Formats: sequence, C-alpha cells, structure tokens
Amino acid sequence: MEANQFGKQGWTPERIGDLRGKTFVITGTTSGTGYEAARILLSKGATVMMLNRNPKKSADTIAALKQTLGEKIDVSAIEMDLSDQASVKYAAQQVKASVPQIDALICNAAIAQVPSRVLTKDGWESQMGTNYFGNFTLQALLFPLIEKSKGRIVTVGSMGYDMGLKTIKFDDLNWEKDYTPNNAYSQSKLAQIMSAYELQDRLNASDHSEVKVYACHPGSSRTNLISTNGSFMMKVIFGLMKLSPLTQTAEKGAYPELMCATEPELDPAGFYGPTGRSNWVGAVGAHPIEPHAKDKAISKRLWELSEKVTGIKWNV
Repeated sequence: MEANQFGKQGWTPERIGDLRGKTFVITGTTSGTGYEAARILLSKGATVMMLNRNPKKSADTIAALKQTLGEKIDVSAIEMDLSDQASVKYAAQQVKASVPQIDALICNAAIAQVPSRVLTKDGWESQMGTNYFGNFTLQALLFPLIEKSKGRIVTVGSMGYDMGLKTIKFDDLNWEKDYTPNNAYSQSKLAQIMSAYELQDRLNASDHSEVKVYACHPGSSRTNLISTNGSFMMKVIFGLMKLSPLTQTAEKGAYPELMCATEPELDPAGFYGPTGRSNWVGAVGAHPIEPHAKDKAISKRLWELSEKVTGIKWNV
C-alpha cells in the first residue's frame, strides 16, 4: 500500500483555506455527511447552496447551522427531489438564477438498500433513478456554472460499487428479475463512479479539461442512510455496526468529499476515501479502485444510454 500523500493522519479540513467568494452546491445536507460538509465549508467562509427534498428539514438545517456558526453565514436551500427528473430540471434552473458560478458541485445525496423494488416517476428502479440518473441530469445542467469557475464535480460513491454484480445489467436495468436491495444499490453506485471517470475522459478529450471530476466515498459512517431506506434487518445490522470500531463519525465521513471539493492538485484518476481497514475507516486519501469501475466499454455504453433515456445531451 502506498503511503498516504497527506501523511499519517491523512487529509483533514485543516488543509482548507479561506473560502470567501467561493460557492458550493451540495445535495442531501439535512443530516449525516452532507450536513457536516456544509457546516465545515460555511465555517471557512464559503457560500453554500443546499439541494434537499424536504423544505421543512432544509429550514431546520439552516437554523441549526446559524445557531452553530452565527447568523452571518451565507447559506440557502432549493427544493429538489433527485428521484424526479422534472424536479431536478426545475431546481437546476433555480440554481442558475441564484448563483453566478459554482466552484464545486458535491453530489452527496443518495438512497440505499430499498427493501423492495420501486420505480421512480420516470420509470426507473428507485436507486438507479435517484443515485445515478438524477445526478447525471443535475451535473449536465449545472455544468455551465461549474465551467465558469473552472470548478469541480464531486461524486460521492460507495464501496458498494465492489459488491453486487460488479457491472451494469443493461438487459434488465430496472431489476424486473432478481431484485435485491444490495445488488440494485451496488449497481447505482458503480454507475455513479463509472460516469465520473467517463466524464473526466470526455472533458480531457474536449476543450473543457479545466473542470475536474472526482470520485470518492465516505467509508462506513454513522449516518441515517440505511435507517431511512433500508429493510428492518439491514437497520438492525447497521445499528449494531454503528457501535463497533468498523464505523466512524459522519464528520469523518464528510472528509473525502470535502477534500475532493477543495484540495488543489488532486488527481482525477484517483479514488478517495478512508484508507484503513477494508477502506471503511481510517486516514483519508487515495486508495486503489477495482478495474471493473473503469471498464471503458461499459462506461461508454452507460453514458450513451443515459443521454438517450434522460434526453440530456452533455455539451462536451
């Protein structure tokens, strides 16, 4: 294993400088890693725009952040349901009307381990529709604002990419056969990570290479992701895991996405997260990614399919 480029402690938010004048858009900030990422960026003077499904929870989050950091912080929220393409498109319009540029778009929101197969309004299996297609559309629509600042797109994946089928089930993307919560979740996370590398390749091949795309994951963090969506059994298992040394705080889980949003000179070809046991916990830095996540033929096919089914053509 290579030494961590940030030393034994790994990357920590102490490395983030003054962020006044910089704008970060983060999805899923009402709890967990998204909340912690927003809090830390605001504490460094950044402008943060939150994209959340629940306006009441967004308002409570803003109140909590102001209580912690003071009234002067520059934080706002726009309602967006990542599982609904119309909602994503409307939210993107509102973002464009509100901020002149985006220094980093942090795609943090996700659903996980949905117990039984559910379809989104657009007719996709819910985890793929939310975690993958929702982000595909959001990134494309906000790209012009990210390009203005030569900014970044941060995809928060999961070590789940290396579970399940380890490929994209093109012949049955919606799991009409053999649905399991874990396989569907794993596919959605693999798709997210694959498309991050595919997008970077496309940007490098065009004249948009100043925009950087990063893939990271939070490790095994104590958030309510599973308790929100998972089956009763998954909730019990994860509830017990939270008490073990195999998990870390939500704040630590936010470090990889914060690093990818702010650290200069990071390599977009890397994969970033905890580097300790099974990459679940430990010092944050780059660590190996399995070859199936960078399978060029699969990622190209997925990209072309995504443009077709979302109707969103990337302008690169």
